Amino acid sequence: MMIKGDAAEKRENKKVILDADFVVAGGGISGCCAAITAARKGSKVILVQDRPVLGGNASSEVRLWILGATSHMGNNNRWSREGGVIDEILIENLYRNKEGNTLILDTILLEKVISEPNITLLLNTAVTDIEKSEVRTIKSINAFCSQNSTAYTLNGEVFCDATGDGIVSFLAGAGFRMGAESKEEFDEPLAPDAAYGELLGHSLYFYSKRSDQPVSYIPPAFALKDITEIPRYKVLNQNDYGCRLWWIEYGGRRDTVHDTEEIKWELWKVIYGVWDYIKNSGQFDDVENLTLEWVGAIPGKRESRRFEGLHMLKQQDVVEQTNFDDAVSFGGWALDLHPADGLYSSKPGCNQYHSKGVYSIPYRCFVSRDIDNLFYAGRIISTTHVAFSSTRVMATCGHGAQAVGMAAALCTKHQVKPAALLQPEYLKELQQELNIAGQSIPGLPIIPDTTNIEIPAISASSTLSLSSIPADGKWQKLTVSEAQILPLDQQKYTFVIQIKASTDTVLKAELRCSTKKDNYTPDKSIQIIEVPVKAGEQKVTLQFSETFPENAYGFLILQKNEIIEVKLSNTLLTGITSVCNGKNKAVSNNGKQEVDPNTGVESFEFWIPRRRPDSYNIGMEITPALSAYHTNNLQNGFTRPYLGTNAWVADTADKQPMLTFSWDNPQTINAITLYFDTDYDHALESSLYGHPEDVIPFCVSDYSIFNKDKTIVYTTVDNHQTINKIVFKAPVTTDLLHLQLKHPDKAPAAIYQVLFS
Repeated sequence: MMIKGDAAEKRENKKVILDADFVVAGGGISGCCAAITAARKGSKVILVQDRPVLGGNASSEVRLWILGATSHMGNNNRWSREGGVIDEILIENLYRNKEGNTLILDTILLEKVISEPNITLLLNTAVTDIEKSEVRTIKSINAFCSQNSTAYTLNGEVFCDATGDGIVSFLAGAGFRMGAESKEEFDEPLAPDAAYGELLGHSLYFYSKRSDQPVSYIPPAFALKDITEIPRYKVLNQNDYGCRLWWIEYGGRRDTVHDTEEIKWELWKVIYGVWDYIKNSGQFDDVENLTLEWVGAIPGKRESRRFEGLHMLKQQDVVEQTNFDDAVSFGGWALDLHPADGLYSSKPGCNQYHSKGVYSIPYRCFVSRDIDNLFYAGRIISTTHVAFSSTRVMATCGHGAQAVGMAAALCTKHQVKPAALLQPEYLKELQQELNIAGQSIPGLPIIPDTTNIEIPAISASSTLSLSSIPADGKWQKLTVSEAQILPLDQQKYTFVIQIKASTDTVLKAELRCSTKKDNYTPDKSIQIIEVPVKAGEQKVTLQFSETFPENAYGFLILQKNEIIEVKLSNTLLTGITSVCNGKNKAVSNNGKQEVDPNTGVESFEFWIPRRRPDSYNIGMEITPALSAYHTNNLQNGFTRPYLGTNAWVADTADKQPMLTFSWDNPQTINAITLYFDTDYDHALESSLYGHPEDVIPFCVSDYSIFNKDKTIVYTTVDNHQTINKIVFKAPVTTDLLHLQLKHPDKAPAAIYQVLFS
């Protein structure tokens, strides 16, 4: 069919008007998490994204790994990976894409979004303007898609700006900041001066690959000619690529919103100059067959505008781990400041200051101070520049955005504006709904809801008693101090370990805990003992006469002694891990954080886990045995380790482990939600790093649910996800249900919570 357009004085593009409860601008990790969370709670959502794919800095367009509180497993934040939708995405990415191909991540994000019937997705569609119904109320967003020449009007009740630069908030007139606050404004010792610079810059990455024949390279005319203009040029090598080149950063002295194109051109100049240096300088071996595979076309932005909310998070909130009544999220990345001159600076590429544990982020940071129906999500939330240097990373951004999505759904449900959710009854509902969805707000358990379903009595076919961790693994030389983290009670403990000494020596052992009991920084010594050992293989008894002070995690530390080897265990156990006083240069960890006290940050030791397949527990006998896995844990409301394991774990000898749930009266059950162990201690970097497995070895893959007459009401195989919500087509009415689990291959069957609704 031919379409003929006669001459006209003027034409307009096609116009489409869409209505929704919740309009999310920005399809990065934050926008995706906000949109999915709200849609699953019944809100009609529009997600508008100005790029052809979702994921923002994590997408194949930029290729930065998603990371947050786990910090490459280089800090003391145990079991701190963000939960909920962001966890679901990362676990799915592991299952399909353990190698870290960002193209696969693109498809996972697209699938997650378009699988939600309540989401209307608009790709390649940029926000151009907003309309208001009142001074403090957004009525609609105007957007344009260059691919289909269509102008959109997106009407909503509440809006979320997850655009990174805050285009919606900026156009709406919301108050914002750009650059660093003075030290005096918030009494922040780390606030940078003008010499260091007040903005973080952009980065571009490249990928290389090896061809089967030599490949020549002639740089473009605009490539940097003299690589020595980059003070750090000597750290370049032919094996680094992708976001390991994070330090190729520029733009902190520019307007990181309006000068982005100029910043990109400078980064292109550097990238092609770097490759010319690697290929043609003669300073590198074995580069003849290397070729460029990919260079980023849009820069990954770190910082631009930050918008003012009902609370502004500051340095002290991060370092001191401030408790907020309206906590809805958490962070744990270091305070990570970069010199504004980026790669042209003679200063280190970053300065990272770690806290002793995770910190809470209050709901008020996500709520606009100036626009009554506007949320902030991602890197634009209400923080100072210093606090932003931690909250800006993608897993933290996505986790906070889930709180925004849930809050938006509650605004629709109760027909209120975002600030109204600070009322106690609404705030309690918000935190409860988030935790049910896997948020794990620090210190806040899921509260049992007996409105429709009574709390069941729970029995188990077996429960693992932790009297020993089998010493069936390899020998580990004490080249650094090693420690086993264990959930201890107020008891006096004795441990028996197996060692091998090359000569007579003394083994120094220490029992420690954290000054703040919900941290995993062992900064409080309880007792040190010294045990003489003879040359050869032997069992050593470590008997502590001091009582462990409280019910919390403790550290049994074996101090560095290169004469001694300790026998490890091949057995993996939920909520149990070993750590070492090791280093991780990727996060500025040299074994100990030593800082000037005038920085407002503490000095302390790092005790970090090794990554699988090199992660092992220490083999030992434990007296008294640890009652770490009782069925009572299934009703305490915590869905990850916190003060204790919070899990029920079956005995390894139990070949068909089973939980039985019984009620005094028949219950009508519509759904069951199961919370499995996908090792929240493992950093699931989404790209480049690669992982040794596609399914977390603690996770129960096969299970069945059946009623008292042995009729199966649900069964599954090959589960790999953390949260399984089973919604029955027809309600199940019963006074007894059995949950039968299959042990994973490398760990006994474990589960944190079982919720009935």
